[in-house]
Amino acid sequence: MSFFYFLGRRKFYLHFLIAIGLSMLLLWIVLKSMDVFTQHGDVFIVPDFNGYTIEQLAEKGYNDYFTFVLIDSVYYRKKEKGTVVLQHPLSGARVKQGRHIYLTIVAQSPEKVKMPNLKNLSLRQALVTLESNELIVGYLDYVQYFARNAVVDQLVNEEPIEPETELVKGSVVDLVLGKGDLVEMIPMPFLIAYKQAEVRKKLHYYSLNVGREYFLDGDDTTHARVYKTDPETLTEDGLMLGQPVNIWYRSDELIDFQEYLKQFEPDTIVENTEYIQNKLLEDEF
Repeated sequence: MSFFYFLGRRKFYLHFLIAIGLSMLLLWIVLKSMDVFTQHGDVFIVPDFNGYTIEQLAEKGYNDYFTFVLIDSVYYRKKEKGTVVLQHPLSGARVKQGRHIYLTIVAQSPEKVKMPNLKNLSLRQALVTLESNELIVGYLDYVQYFARNAVVDQLVNEEPIEPETELVKGSVVDLVLGKGDLVEMIPMPFLIAYKQAEVRKKLHYYSLNVGREYFLDGDDTTHARVYKTDPETLTEDGLMLGQPVNIWYRSDELIDFQEYLKQFEPDTIVENTEYIQNKLLEDEF
């Protein structure tokens, strides 16, 4: 009876409302404290730092908002040394003040590698070795030597280069190779629709050289693909070791190479079936 009597009194409801009010006030204080501690709502949009140096970022006051961490440097011949080329998070990301921004900048000097010893290796072994060391295969020069396609000498700028010599990555290395005792003619590889880098690899694999190159649709080589060759693509005449092959390129934005390839007999491009499927289709011809 006394319990229900207490509920009917004004004092109970007054205390009850005061308790609710204090609870809500305490909850508000806790939430506001958490906002201050976590900087809730204090969000910044990450700018594009590409092309800036670390010093320039500091001069612009970005250090007040972000913490920059340099994680790598890569060499670009055509970009200004010390400038940012990659960042994480990317520009446009929403981050809190003080967030770490990881940067990759252009190296002050190009990376170097040691020249491998290619002498007495087969051409195929030499090609793989140079590629794995990020060196470029240049001209294949064939001389009288009993071992066909064996490396007789290695040259840089027409001068012999000793193994372990430091070279800038991307340096061009010419190879002197043996002709062998027997004269063998080489079939003309099928190059139609290949990109420039693929052409060089293919010709070198066949013991041939790249001759003159003509870009019929302008200087933009990004979309350039082989349109015709000299000697002709379907020639039955054999080629000599080291013979240069002239290449004409057209842009894949102007030429439908899937349609263009249909004029060639299927048997002549059987070796390129995987290339056509993986390269042409993925590039959305």
